[in-house]
Amino acid sequence: MHPDPQPGDGLALYYHPVYLEHDTGYHPEQPGRLRAILSALEAYGLPESKLLTPQPVDPGILAKVHDLRYIAAVEKAARSGGGYWDLDTYISPASYDAAILAAGAATSVVDSAMSGATVPFALIRPPGHHALHASAMGFCLFNNIAVAAQHAIEKHDLERVLIVDWDVHHGNGTQDYFYNRADVLFLSTHQYPFYPGTGALHETGSGQGKGYTVNIPLPAGVGDEVYMRVFNEIVVPVAQRYRPQLILISAGYDAHVADPLGGMAVTTAGFAEMALTLRTLANQLDECKGRLAAILEGGYNVQALATSVIATIAALQSTSLPLTPATEHATTRRTPDITQIISQVRRLHNL
Repeated sequence: MHPDPQPGDGLALYYHPVYLEHDTGYHPEQPGRLRAILSALEAYGLPESKLLTPQPVDPGILAKVHDLRYIAAVEKAARSGGGYWDLDTYISPASYDAAILAAGAATSVVDSAMSGATVPFALIRPPGHHALHASAMGFCLFNNIAVAAQHAIEKHDLERVLIVDWDVHHGNGTQDYFYNRADVLFLSTHQYPFYPGTGALHETGSGQGKGYTVNIPLPAGVGDEVYMRVFNEIVVPVAQRYRPQLILISAGYDAHVADPLGGMAVTTAGFAEMALTLRTLANQLDECKGRLAAILEGGYNVQALATSVIATIAALQSTSLPLTPATEHATTRRTPDITQIISQVRRLHNL
């Protein structure tokens, strides 16, 4: 048995109570997601009082990722009482404040990773990876992971940042922002075809960014064994060739077998294995020096979300954790054969 993890052992978990005031009403992306995580953290020995409080994002960094007119429009919508931006994305009176604090937490976990923390994790909402340069989309207001990567490049003078997005939905906003650049390699595992309709194999970047977008579109029904095959045969060699100085995880948990919005079959243990693989990579790559940070995205079965976040934290600490069987529902789905997909990705990216 490994010893129980102790609060403060390399942990840099960022949270702000304003995230709960981002009131979306009867909506999958709702405050109960974070309340479940907070309850699980307390049971894990990390009450809310042990969490770190982020500051609002630096406006200059936010303006590098998003159009100033769009930022102002989100603030105006919130200050005016809120409403639906689109069919999926709701803005409440507190949403702008929550969003700038979410983006602030994203920059804070980068700073923590650069300072040597082993588990920097932004426990935030609203999520971010669908947010476009000049528009909200898919529950997302500001693109937190893009803000984090831009911050790493500008404040810490990094030249190579790897983003691994394991959310069940493709991170179209993140891809768009870095599509023409080589200083950020964006890699996404996602259900396909599925919302938002992007993330095909042939989307590999353009111009100076050609080859620095790696999409791994997977059919519905894929579970732990197949995800680990993808990580071992694609994610690991991509990272070893790119030699990132920082790894960022767009940590969405809607690929969980119990999630109501996704169609995948990943278990809590599967997320722990993916996190452990990335932790091992960060430790082994000389340029990375162990630097890794996670930023919360989706996950809409609150119990599955909470236990998967805890399992991720434990894995990033290289600590064993008893998993909660209640979230692990057996599936009778036939596991798709993705041999051809893996071969196509490897051939396309010369792996």
